[in-house]
Amino acid sequence: MARVFSALVLLPLVFGTVWFLPPMVTLVLAEAVLVLAFLEYAALASSLGARLSTGVPLVGAAATVAAVPYGATAVVLMAAGLTIAIVSLTPARGHGRTLLDVAGSLFPLLYLGLPIGALVAVHVAAGRTAIVLLLATIMLSDTAQYYGGRAFGRTPLAPAISPKKTVEGACCGVIVGVGLMLIAGELALGRTTVLQRVLLGVVLVGLGIAGDLFESQLKRAAGVKDASGLIPGHGGMLDRIDGLLFAAPGFYIFLQLMGANE
Repeated sequence: MARVFSALVLLPLVFGTVWFLPPMVTLVLAEAVLVLAFLEYAALASSLGARLSTGVPLVGAAATVAAVPYGATAVVLMAAGLTIAIVSLTPARGHGRTLLDVAGSLFPLLYLGLPIGALVAVHVAAGRTAIVLLLATIMLSDTAQYYGGRAFGRTPLAPAISPKKTVEGACCGVIVGVGLMLIAGELALGRTTVLQRVLLGVVLVGLGIAGDLFESQLKRAAGVKDASGLIPGHGGMLDRIDGLLFAAPGFYIFLQLMGANE
C-alpha cells in the first residue's frame, strides 16, 4: 500500500512538472533530486571507507546539472578540477586525503551531475514529449521486469549482484520498452525510422538495467538493502533513479546524433 501511495503522489508531480512547466522548473526539480541522491550516495561512500567533504562535491555536482543542458562544458570541467583541488588539499579528521577520498568526491559529478543534467538537457533540446517518453520507457520497463520476473523468471541475470533479477524479467522489460518506443516514439521522435526506435528501446532498457545493477552493487558493498527509506515502499531517491542515471545520457546522445530540436 505504501508503494502505491508513494507512486500516486510522486508520478503526477514529476510528469506534471515536465509536461506543463518550462525547462527551468525541471532544472529546479532536478537539483532537488540531485541533493537527495547525493546525500544517499555520501552515506554509501562513507560505509565503504571514503571520507567525503559533502559541500564541495555537492556544489560541483549541482553546477554540472545546471551546465549540461546549456552546453557549458567548461563549467563542468572547472567544477571537476576545483573539486579535485579543494578535496585533495583539505585534511579529513587529521589525515591526509587518500585517492579513495578524492575519487569518491569526484565521482558524484560523473554518476549524478552529468546524468541528471542530461535529463534536463533532453527537455531543453527536444521538448516535453521526449523527456516524458524517456521517463515512461524506464519506469514501465522496470515495472515489466519486476512483474515479468515474478511470473516467468527462471534464469538469474546477475546472481552475485541482484539475485532476484532474471533474464526473463529483463526480456519483458525490453519488450515493453521497445513497444512503447514504437508507439509513442513516433510522436516524440518523428524523424526517426522504425529500426532506430527499436534499437533505441533496446539500448535504453539495457542501460536502465545496467544502472540498476550498478547501484545494487554499491548497496551490496555497503551492506544495505536500500539507499535510504526516503520514499515509503520504494527505498531511496537513488533506488528510483538508478536506471535513469545510465539511460538519460544515452538518450541525450541519441537526440544529438539525430539533430533533435523542438
